[in-house]
Amino acid sequence: MYVALPVAAERGGEAVTAMDVFGIDGLSVTMPHKPAVAAAAPMRTATVEALGVANCVFRDDAGTLVADSTDGDGFVRSLHLDDGVDLAGADVAVIGTGGAARSIIEALGRTGAASIRVISRDPARAERVCPLAPQAVVGTEADTALVDVIVNASPVGMAGHPDAAASPVTNGTVRANHLVVDIVYEPRRTPLLVQAEAAGARAINGVGMLVHQAAIAFEHWTGREAPLDAMRAAAFPSGS
Repeated sequence: MYVALPVAAERGGEAVTAMDVFGIDGLSVTMPHKPAVAAAAPMRTATVEALGVANCVFRDDAGTLVADSTDGDGFVRSLHLDDGVDLAGADVAVIGTGGAARSIIEALGRTGAASIRVISRDPARAERVCPLAPQAVVGTEADTALVDVIVNASPVGMAGHPDAAASPVTNGTVRANHLVVDIVYEPRRTPLLVQAEAAGARAINGVGMLVHQAAIAFEHWTGREAPLDAMRAAAFPSGS
């Protein structure tokens, strides 16, 4: 399902965009431009309509530019295909309320997670994103004891971030029964994943999500199955 949007500029009844001017049929977008691209696209998917952000633009069969957000589905797909994890029926805690977190929460809602606890330093921000999934409620760090999966969708632990050396949870929060996913992919072993490994929990970094969100974009652009082996090799150039 796509949602039509008003066109900002026209020439001869046709939308004028940089993609049209330069003959570009596909585009990837990163922060901080995701909201602007979502607003500017002539059409957008229902996911973008819900999120208000887009990381991919492609042309549909009629040649119309469509904005999509592949982050959430890339997250779910990577866990399913690469790690054998089915999130349907799982109790999940998502740390963060930014664009990536919102994408993941929305996708988890469609995937059929049993519950989604949204954890943020600002509970008001968490409350604002909960409508993205019917299972989502505002959570606290204490709630992580009740879940199967902990997802860090915040930039805490990311290389170059002010909190690069920090973890989004305190020591002792992660337990052996948890699956811990940190969508940060640089460094590959974040402070949170080090905590998870020390606790005996299963630890997964963000490289899989990076690959699979790009794979979905590739499929939009070309109509062909993405070359996942080549994409994984590019993401792991030295087998890291």
